[in-house]
Amino acid sequence: MNLKTPKLTVVGAGPGDIDLITLKAVKSIESADVILYDALINEELLKYASSDAELIFVGKRKGCYAFQQEQINELIVSKAKSSGHVVRLKGGDPFIFGRGAEEIDYARQFGLETFVVPGISSAVAVPAYQGVPLTKRNVSESFWVITGTTKNHALSSDVALAAKSTATIVILMGMGKLSEIVRIFSKENKQDMPVAIIQNGTRADEKVGIGTMETICSIVAEKELTNPAIIVIGDVVKERAVLTSIHKEVNQEL
Repeated sequence: MNLKTPKLTVVGAGPGDIDLITLKAVKSIESADVILYDALINEELLKYASSDAELIFVGKRKGCYAFQQEQINELIVSKAKSSGHVVRLKGGDPFIFGRGAEEIDYARQFGLETFVVPGISSAVAVPAYQGVPLTKRNVSESFWVITGTTKNHALSSDVALAAKSTATIVILMGMGKLSEIVRIFSKENKQDMPVAIIQNGTRADEKVGIGTMETICSIVAEKELTNPAIIVIGDVVKERAVLTSIHKEVNQEL
């Protein structure tokens, strides 16, 4: 009979670089009896888990689901009841297109104690690693973070609204909709709008394509950029070279 308190901790694993995880997240992994982890996490983080912990992959790769969301919800509850502390390990931040809040809502119906450990979102960390500031004085006063694929597998209507603004736009899970995104911005006469596409951001195998709305599709084909990648749209992309050169000078001084 399990005497441990059934509880769920939803943990953000950060954008990919294993050093970009919080101390609180590491402590949660260390204390877990069961870890349910997604495809976007860096699996090197599992080294922090106890040798007795049960590790279960529940992510999605290339459109194939290991588990449906309803099954994940049920697994969280059953494993917490039988084993104790369940850590739900998600890429980036679990409350930014991570369905973390849904899983907590479900678990609480069954009396589980619930906690969340925020993570560094790829939406901000990946552009930063490439020297792209999402906001900069006299360039951009705000930014949008939008999902490229809604529940109905369509492009979010917010993209069209964002295209009318002067804000920086970060689109997650949008590579499959890139041509549609280009058409939306072209309708707003923004063919020259700078675009950066960053694949496997913050990881050793990171790949980057920089262009404009007019050229980005050909650049993606040339560089063979695919998911997982984020799309950054806005004049801040032009600031990248300046920041990169400063970064190199700092490293040389060190």
